[in-house]
Amino acid sequence: MRGVTEDVRLDEPPLLDELMPWSVAPLRFGRSWIVAPDARTLRARWDRLTAAEGAEREALFRPSRARTPVSAVAALPGQRTGTVRFAREAGPCPAPVRVAHGPFDEQWLLPDHRLIDTARPELWRVAGEPQLFAVEQGYVPGAAGPAILVTAALPEGRSPAGRPGRIRPLFRRPGGHEPNLAPGLLAFLGERYGHEVDAREWLAWTVAAALPSPAGCRVPLPEDPEVWAAGVALGRELVDVQTRGALSGTKPRLPGGRRPYVRAAVPSRPATIAYDPHDEVLDLDGGRISPVPAEAWNYQVGGVRVLEQWFAHRTAPADPGSLEAIGPGDWPQEWTSELLDLITVLALLGTREPERSALAERTAPTAPAPRSIGAAVLRAAGVLPPPDRARRPASVLDHQEEGPEGQFMLL
Repeated sequence: MRGVTEDVRLDEPPLLDELMPWSVAPLRFGRSWIVAPDARTLRARWDRLTAAEGAEREALFRPSRARTPVSAVAALPGQRTGTVRFAREAGPCPAPVRVAHGPFDEQWLLPDHRLIDTARPELWRVAGEPQLFAVEQGYVPGAAGPAILVTAALPEGRSPAGRPGRIRPLFRRPGGHEPNLAPGLLAFLGERYGHEVDAREWLAWTVAAALPSPAGCRVPLPEDPEVWAAGVALGRELVDVQTRGALSGTKPRLPGGRRPYVRAAVPSRPATIAYDPHDEVLDLDGGRISPVPAEAWNYQVGGVRVLEQWFAHRTAPADPGSLEAIGPGDWPQEWTSELLDLITVLALLGTREPERSALAERTAPTAPAPRSIGAAVLRAAGVLPPPDRARRPASVLDHQEEGPEGQFMLL
């Protein structure tokens, strides 16, 4: 008869879907002109649209099955935007908000429900400090990079390779209340590791140790408290870097005083991006930034190089006369500053990637002696499966939300 330890070793790690039961599918914007790397562009696009009338406004709007200028739509939770049918909209531009438009690419969005095909209002209700969103990346066989990314900004949630992912808020209610975890999980882990485990510690471990799989992301849980502590320490650093220092309050910096600088100004309209590994130079059509560690240039998510995708989001051609064609005439200085910060973030994450991969391999069920707590143990302890209610949004409707045409919704 096999011993308990052997059964544990052969048991698969639990799925993240079981451990963080409430998840939301990615947002679907429906029209690309409502998101941009700078807020000024969005205001200019809004002004152009609201100045148009009739058929011209409809053509600029880019109607879809979900949204047209005459759709009746409620306001997004927490956002003060109009709710009259957009065909009659003549008011000022709503204040753009920051969103995570792909891995490590924070851009600006017009938070108007009339413009967004699928906005996921349940996410907007719980957004804001101290909320963090774990974005599970779609599975891409053999792709390099982490299985989970963390952002404090509301995420669009789509993986760079186009694979569907899931958005998992860390907390089910505003203000950091009610962790989005299987009931009893934190108490179970606290007993195993000899100290109280909170939601942020859990998230840190998950970011460090999560494993991609065709069935979804799996989270191995070590039997050894020292392995858990090491993974949590690594994960806290990774989360802090990914969120640009949101946890520590300190902006990420490269060790040893290294810092990327602009050695030659970026031209007004760069069209290509290239990397010279010998001199550690990032070249944007003659604009030169260095030092850029190879770890930053090579960093991928879902098999896609992050720096190349970030650049493409700012330089992709648009149809003349469309709202997407409205943008900065020259490359803004703020984009260069954001690029320097991004290089630092990716370099730091890339440097720690071997350590993160080693931890994941050490706790994987295929390791020589993983000694991990599998799903069967959690089921025996009553932690799994999570109850159906844990998979649904919590009731946070303690305030009025404006419905279509200015009517308050009955919640």
